[in-house]
Amino acid sequence: MENQLKAPPEIRNVINFLRGSSSGLKNRVGVLNGSRREYFKGKSAIKALQSPAYAKLKNVPPVNPEDDSAKQLLHSMLQYAFFLRVNRGNPSGSSSSSPKQIQVVPMQEFASDYYYAWFYEGSQWRTYFGAVALVAVVLAGVMFPLWPMKLRIGAWYLSMGGFGLIGLFIALSIFRLIFYVITLVAASPGIWIFPKLFADVGFVESFIPGWDWDLPPPKKQKKKRGEGEEKKKKRKQVGESESANGADTPVEKAPSGGARIEEVSDHED
Repeated sequence: MENQLKAPPEIRNVINFLRGSSSGLKNRVGVLNGSRREYFKGKSAIKALQSPAYAKLKNVPPVNPEDDSAKQLLHSMLQYAFFLRVNRGNPSGSSSSSPKQIQVVPMQEFASDYYYAWFYEGSQWRTYFGAVALVAVVLAGVMFPLWPMKLRIGAWYLSMGGFGLIGLFIALSIFRLIFYVITLVAASPGIWIFPKLFADVGFVESFIPGWDWDLPPPKKQKKKRGEGEEKKKKRKQVGESESANGADTPVEKAPSGGARIEEVSDHED
């Protein structure tokens, strides 16, 4: 688009950050005019600009996490049409999990509860490089019979090494499951070996820590307890105020029954 070409370098750096994986922006897939297009929610973009990863960038507009500077920056970027506000409708298919229909709205403004569709794909050099690499791999596979004997033997060893790593990973997964079941019975709540093995983290972080207890997540009851204590304090204050506003002298009740209490003098007649 022409408006995107008019964007200053600082704004383009912000857009490239949001389109990258380091921003943590959660993109969803919708259907716009029959074609798939990614979109995001406003509060997700605000959170990305307030993250420490954005604070480390250079040649970008400053953002203060304690005010609305991130929201104002995103609102000013609407004029360059990198993303536009859309309304989200019903699912495009018969299933409820199919991508939902989205439609661009005439009134463009930025808010945390609105949705915005991307009209900028970012840098395409990775796509082009991946396409060239894919073609090269296919050609190399087709021409495998023409390879020299040393290259074919090396490829065989590499393939065996790859299969060995896959088998080792499967064996580790089975072993950690068996070990967890044993510890679940012998030492409840059980121990997981490499608890982050299947988590969405890096390769090294998948093996850190080496083991951990299978503890349930902590329940959020602090707020409820605090509210209960505040109610007790209010009731106590109300009781003290009522007792302070009551009679100064307590009312003595006569003892029940016919018995009478008489005072006996110290001196006899």
